[in-house]
Amino acid sequence: MTEAFTTLDLLAAGWFALAWLGYALVVEATPLARRTLNARMDAYRVVWMRRMAHREIRIVDANIMGTLQNGSAFFASTSLIALGGALSFLRSPEEALRLFSALPFASPTSALAWEIKVMGLAVIFAYAFFKFAWSYRLMNYAAILIGATPDALADDEIDASEMAGRAAAMNRLAGAHFNRGQRAFFFAVGYLGWFLGPTLFAVATAGVLLVMARRQFGWTSLEALEGKI
Repeated sequence: MTEAFTTLDLLAAGWFALAWLGYALVVEATPLARRTLNARMDAYRVVWMRRMAHREIRIVDANIMGTLQNGSAFFASTSLIALGGALSFLRSPEEALRLFSALPFASPTSALAWEIKVMGLAVIFAYAFFKFAWSYRLMNYAAILIGATPDALADDEIDASEMAGRAAAMNRLAGAHFNRGQRAFFFAVGYLGWFLGPTLFAVATAGVLLVMARRQFGWTSLEALEGKI
């Protein structure tokens, strides 16, 4: 495998892995995670569930859950289509190599390296599928917990608050897996640069990392969430 790739290829692949894992740690397991857009929206999920417990008729909540589930189902099916598309490149690597070698800035690559790159892309889409599919399942569980939450006004308010907390926790967990699947999609865009060469791979990865960081920590989205714009 090492003979199929240059030192620059290995460095670019290492940078890609470091960028993905480092970004995931920053937005999920560091003090900075509390400042992300995802964390702010998780807080609103808790608010939503608390207010849901005080609604006797929960048609609005059911509609919102249906919208979230449809989003997860859409991305899960898209992941399978992308996975199939990636694996189709393994059927005729010679033709694909000729096509990509004719593109500007493309670096020459061997058939073995091409197949390994394609398998890496397939793994990314497979990972995304599992995340989106599990997110969909967790949203089903959250919907069940919403249905099991008693009316805080007519029944036991303490029990209603406890069930609302469980529904919020399940909802937040579903959102976390959805975010990880979407993160895989974003980094897959950067990964595509590797098919043209290690330099473009590293630059594309940096570009994706910058875009994702701006969307999580950008002032515009946070100000919109706080009603400042």
